Amino acid sequence: MEAPDGGEGPTGSSRPGSTSSRSAPGAPPRRARARRGEGERLRDEILAAAEALLIATGDESALSLRAVAAAVGVSPPAIYLHFADRAELVFAVCERHWLQLEEAMAAAASGVADPVARIRRRGEAYLRFGIEHPEHYRVLMMGRPGDTPERFTDGRLAGSAGIEVVADDLREAIAGGVLPGQDVTEAAVLLWMAVHGMVSLVISKPGFPFPPPDQLYDRLFTMAVRGLGASR
Repeated sequence: MEAPDGGEGPTGSSRPGSTSSRSAPGAPPRRARARRGEGERLRDEILAAAEALLIATGDESALSLRAVAAAVGVSPPAIYLHFADRAELVFAVCERHWLQLEEAMAAAASGVADPVARIRRRGEAYLRFGIEHPEHYRVLMMGRPGDTPERFTDGRLAGSAGIEVVADDLREAIAGGVLPGQDVTEAAVLLWMAVHGMVSLVISKPGFPFPPPDQLYDRLFTMAVRGLGASR
């Protein structure tokens, strides 16, 4: 008899002629039933399978719970033990990449003394991430509001987009006389909006003959900093 999570029963066998414990030809083998304490490992396997499907298809709509369950070797109901619905699973996959974005922006600015140069480096890392992970970016930054899980709060978004650390860089630039006094949070949001606009257009209009992204970003950043009133 098949176990609730899609594995085999305690004996690992089935009645003669039954196909309940056999996988279809070419299908992934059915996963053995998780032992107590192994739930977190199953969750990680679900996330890894969902991420692989998202990358392989390049299409968030192709990521179905049935396809993920088949890749892991469990029945679809087993996924609901870890994720409330498909949207939560998709966001969980993308959030893992979002942590990589935060790390990439921090690494890009590491060791740079000039606060304006740090902001530039963070923006370059953000741009590169969005272009290299278009489907993850669409899910997190270009989806409908109703599709966003409640836990992806505005505060979490601010941290992921680098608004808080860019605001700190702006404070330092103001203190050093490079920028005039202003609302640093508003300025950081304006800079984010500029880079987001560039990323979203590049990934949503791949056929448009845009100039090279690095060239576009250089012009965009120069105009943005001048607009903030930089003294140089």
